[in-house]
Amino acid sequence: MTMAEVRGRVGPAVHLVGVIGSPVAHSLSPVLHNAAFAAMGLGDAWRSDAFEVSPGRAAAALDAMRAAAVTGLSVTMPHKSDVARLVDECNETARRLGAVNCVQARADGSLFGTNTDGAGFVASLVRGAGFAPRGRRCVVVGAGGAARAVILALAEAGAAHVAVVNRTPERAVGAADLARPVGEAVRAGGPELEATVEGADLVVNATPLGMAGTTAADGGEWLVRPGLLHQGQVAVDLVYAPRPTPWLVAARTAGATTLDGLGMLVHQAAAQLALWTGSEPPVEAMWQAAAIASPPAG
Repeated sequence: MTMAEVRGRVGPAVHLVGVIGSPVAHSLSPVLHNAAFAAMGLGDAWRSDAFEVSPGRAAAALDAMRAAAVTGLSVTMPHKSDVARLVDECNETARRLGAVNCVQARADGSLFGTNTDGAGFVASLVRGAGFAPRGRRCVVVGAGGAARAVILALAEAGAAHVAVVNRTPERAVGAADLARPVGEAVRAGGPELEATVEGADLVVNATPLGMAGTTAADGGEWLVRPGLLHQGQVAVDLVYAPRPTPWLVAARTAGATTLDGLGMLVHQAAAQLALWTGSEPPVEAMWQAAAIASPPAG
C-alpha cells in the first residue's frame, strides 16, 4: 500500500512511520519498529509499514510523506544518497557520508535527515562481542555505503587505525579519508594486507559477497580470506542472510569471535525510534523480534 492508503486505513491520530526502498518487501524494519511500539505500550498509537519506492522516485516519496503526515521514514537502498540531497537539513554524519537512512518530519513541516548506520554498528559490537573500538586496530573490507558508515563510526569511536581494502583502489582511498587521520587504504592482495589483517583486532566484511542469492561460491573471491583470521579477533559480516554467512563460518573455524549484520540492523533502527518518539526504545524486545524473523540456519 502507499503512504496515503495506509494513512486512510489507520486514521489521522496514529503516528505513521515506515521504510522506503526497492525492493523493500523483505525489510525487517517494520517488524522491529512494531515490536518496539508494542513493548512501549504504543501499539495503538504508532504503526510502521514498508513502502516500495522505485529507483529515482525518492522526491515523490518525500512529497507523499508530507502529504500523509508520516512522522518518520527509514531509508534503504537505493535511496540514501538521493534523500540526503532532498531533505531540508542533514546532521553532520549524514552530510559527510552523503547518505541518509532516517528522515524525521519536524513540527514546522521540514524534513531532517540523519544516518544511524554507524552508531548502530558500534552499538552492536558492544552488545554482541563486548568490543569497544577505542584504541583498537580495524580492517574494513568494502567502500560502499555500509562500509563508509562503519569506517566513519569506527574513527569517531576512537579506533587507533582503520584500514580499508577494496577492489577499486581509488574508492578505498576515498573511504579511508573519512577516518582521517587514522584511516589508510591498503592494497588488495599481497603481504601488506595479510600483515594488516594479522595485526587487527576487528575485521569487517562490508561487501554483499556471501549474501543469500549471490553466486559467490568460495573464498577465492574474498578480499580477506577468513583463514587469515585468528583467536582474539572479532570478525563481523554485515550480511545477515544467510545466518551465518560462509565467511563467518570460516572465520569462526579460524578462531575468531563472529557477529553478523543483524545487530547493526537492530541498533540502527533503535536509534531511529529514539529520534522519532523521543523515548528510549526497548532494544531487547527488538532483538527478540529480529531473532524470530531471521533465525540462524540449522
